[in-house]
Amino acid sequence: MQTCSRCYTQSPDSITICPKCQADLREESTVVVALKKFQANPRVKNIRLVTNKDCCPTCQQQAGIYEKDKVPKLPTEGCSHGSGCRCFYEPLLDEIYP
Repeated sequence: MQTCSRCYTQSPDSITICPKCQADLREESTVVVALKKFQANPRVKNIRLVTNKDCCPTCQQQAGIYEKDKVPKLPTEGCSHGSGCRCFYEPLLDEIYP
């Protein structure tokens, strides 16, 4: 499932346009918006793609730490979990305090 960052409607991973507000979920899902913020933040050094313990093999292969500009897109294409892709991004900070 993915969530629209504008109206917070949840939709299956295969949907690209929010059924409620018509936002493009390839650009406006909460996960994509979070990734953009992490990439724009100079304190974020790398980004970790985190998976759940019971995720599918496709998602398991993508888990790991990536450079900010080389992070795989979510939802993971080919995810076979019954609830859809549940992966998320986690920032790895270069510094914690200013």
